Amino acid sequence: MKYLSTRGQPERKRFCEILLEGLAPDGGLYLPESYPQVDDATLARWRDVYHRQGYAELAFEILSLYIDDIPVADLRALCVKTYTAEVFGTGEIVPLRHLQDDVWLEGLSNGPTLAFKDMAMQLLGNLFEYELARRSEQLNILGATSGDTGGAAEYAMRGKKGVRVFMTSPHGRMSPFQQAQMFSLQDANIYNIAIEGVFDDCQDIVKAVSNDLEFKRKYKIGTVNSINWARLLAQVVYYFAGYIQATESNCQQVSFAVPSGNFGNVCAGHVARMMGLPIAQLVVATNENDVLDEFFRTGVYRVRGTADTFETSSPSMDISKASNFERFVFDLLGRDGARTKALFADALAREGQFDLSADPAFAQARERYGFVSGKSTHADRLATIRSTWQQHEVMIDTHTADALKVALERRVAGVPMVVLETALPVKFAETIVEALGRTPMRPVRFEGIESLPKRVRVMPADAAAVKALISAECGA
Repeated sequence: MKYLSTRGQPERKRFCEILLEGLAPDGGLYLPESYPQVDDATLARWRDVYHRQGYAELAFEILSLYIDDIPVADLRALCVKTYTAEVFGTGEIVPLRHLQDDVWLEGLSNGPTLAFKDMAMQLLGNLFEYELARRSEQLNILGATSGDTGGAAEYAMRGKKGVRVFMTSPHGRMSPFQQAQMFSLQDANIYNIAIEGVFDDCQDIVKAVSNDLEFKRKYKIGTVNSINWARLLAQVVYYFAGYIQATESNCQQVSFAVPSGNFGNVCAGHVARMMGLPIAQLVVATNENDVLDEFFRTGVYRVRGTADTFETSSPSMDISKASNFERFVFDLLGRDGARTKALFADALAREGQFDLSADPAFAQARERYGFVSGKSTHADRLATIRSTWQQHEVMIDTHTADALKVALERRVAGVPMVVLETALPVKFAETIVEALGRTPMRPVRFEGIESLPKRVRVMPADAAAVKALISAECGA
């Protein structure tokens, strides 16, 4: 299996090369040269694998289609080490819960940081440690988080040999619980950097550093954001697991509703669908930062500046530059790297937007690829959280509420709609109290976390300043 860049660079690389690299040298994102195809017999076998042997073995089956430069026994051992009931709270790992009619919730938030990012990040931490040990190398991870990626990455990488984590986040724009999860970590290999700006400023810093190839090579900079293909690949697994749980045979279709900001989670669904998983619709749900909803409605992809990026009660989606969106557009345009580069490297930089509304390919976003979208507001979130509790005695977080609201608008009779639960309510307690008048339960291990000492430094939105910090901490 070889991987290519969305921006047309001719060089092809293997999985373990891109695992530690992040962005391609031309600024593009990596994708496989082709998506492995899953036929009916294979899907039937995987159904049996999941029910008899569990999630870890299903993960191994899927990952092994994309990873052929790690010995089979080692890859299986990494999956078994990662996906355990002890880490994820249940042997099902991603349990499916029936909500109403054809609507289901897939629980992705039972891991160490109570967010879906753990599903991939726990594996990524083990993959990094394994590959760095094989190479006898060190890696400096530079990441950006709007809330959950940072905590999941830091909990996965803390204490890992050969790894430092430099995690940027928008200063003051995460929930108190999310900030406490990250900033209370005292591990020497974890560096929290609060950037004076919004998430997009943090993401721009990560990309700017990654595009400085000399600096990237000198300090061995890697990424854990979903621009890293390995993380996105790990997320593909739970689409198959959700489908298997929601159906009895492979002749059935399902739809997935996904709260979306950076397009990584739903892009994993796109990959699963391209592999042959019978997905009817991929429902993209945004909050007030509706860049993605605007594109799927109009064909115009228009990024917003810092001043026009709203601070909302589903803060992990307060994003106006969806970095993973480039992967889908690359597929939408027939894998035309030159055209993808012209849109993302040139048009966006020059005009802040591009328009595919008149392109025949745009119609295929829905017709061929199954994408539909919708938007949710703060009032919608409160109403959805309230009605879900009153009708089903199920408490959901703000991001899952965004997805459920749009899912109910987009569902088709007879087709199961699987809503991806992306965090537990305790992470956004203030809004839960506003909606329900009650405080969500929190695991005992997180009692009093907000009062713990914090280890964080506040910095301007300046890539040069972040590079200077990395240089200083790495002894150069």
